[in-house]
Amino acid sequence: MRTMLPAATLILCLGATPLLAQTCERNFRVEGTPMLTALNFRTSQSFAGVDRDRAIDNLRSAMLAEGFIRVGLDRSAGALTAFQETSGSGRPQTLRVSARRAGKGTRVDAVFMIQAGQVADAATVRGYLCRVVSAARD
Repeated sequence: MRTMLPAATLILCLGATPLLAQTCERNFRVEGTPMLTALNFRTSQSFAGVDRDRAIDNLRSAMLAEGFIRVGLDRSAGALTAFQETSGSGRPQTLRVSARRAGKGTRVDAVFMIQAGQVADAATVRGYLCRVVSAARD
């Protein structure tokens, strides 16, 4: 004989299930109008059990590996800023990454900014931005 859980019990059980953490790819957003305004490519991800200071060191290494230069670090704020010039225009693009404590882990936020008149393929940017963000847990 089969028994069915009452609807209220089922709802309580499902409500107690932890939500799956959002991935870098799912959090990726593009703000702005291509060629008319600056474009901001944003993403974030939380990493349970990852120490913030270790994440900062890993993020800095990943930014350098992706070809960014002049990586500045404000360790007390958990903020990194770097630049990249790939358009040949002499107008650099900026990457800002922050790492802050979130519960027993670290949350990483990243924004890649390109100036008005410049364009970038969102899928390409998402790929390298998520490689940088995911380096926090290495």
